[in-house]
Amino acid sequence: MSDFTNDSFRLDGKVAIVTGAGGRGNSIGRAYAIALANAGASVVVADLNGEGAQTVADEIAGLGGKVAAVQVDITDTASVEAMAAAAKAAFGGIDILVNNAALMVEIVDKPLMQTDRARFDKGMAVNVWGAINCAQVVAPYLAERGGGSIVNQVSAGAYPAQSYYGVTKIALHGATTTLATELGKQGIRVNAIGPGMTKTDAGLALTPEDSPLVQAISARAPIHLRDTPDALCGALLLLVSDAGRWMTGQVLNVDGGWVMRG
Repeated sequence: MSDFTNDSFRLDGKVAIVTGAGGRGNSIGRAYAIALANAGASVVVADLNGEGAQTVADEIAGLGGKVAAVQVDITDTASVEAMAAAAKAAFGGIDILVNNAALMVEIVDKPLMQTDRARFDKGMAVNVWGAINCAQVVAPYLAERGGGSIVNQVSAGAYPAQSYYGVTKIALHGATTTLATELGKQGIRVNAIGPGMTKTDAGLALTPEDSPLVQAISARAPIHLRDTPDALCGALLLLVSDAGRWMTGQVLNVDGGWVMRG
């Protein structure tokens, strides 16, 4: 008989940080934070929008979860260090880092051929360096607890990249496999989730249901192309829990079959 039980997905006693978890209303970050709390983790809701972070934290607290809100600029090392210190002060340590914060709407309105250096630097600073910066700061906290899990947020739009946003996300895929290689000996697993066209407030504003892009991709998706942020949470719980303890350096595409890779 197998020793596996559904308890392997539980996160009781674990401490998780989710960046980008406080903004844009019905967001993936909010869904991740709630899912982690529901699985038993103490959650630090971190966002550049401190008020938004507090709103989500209040929602989790209202559900009986253990939660704290932190304002953070993921591109600034001192700010990230303060976030990690706040997590340890509130809950005693860190076991899980979810690098969800990113620019999307802000960097998809112009093609790569019209992207200037300032725009390029801003996109890379947030979408790639931000995740690396958080990993550099938080990894020692994970190692202090005997290991842990880092999950980066890439995108179906990176396979293949056909926009500057996609370029930043395929770069983050590379950072994921590199960090997995460098941190594995410390018991730290690093994976990523590649969401498809998720029904977030931001996503629906960018690509309405009647947009030509949505219609074109829907025609080749094996199952429904779009789903709510909750549809990503099963993949997240697998990657951060003991259920996924033998997984590192992987990208799980959760997108209705939009991206298929052998």
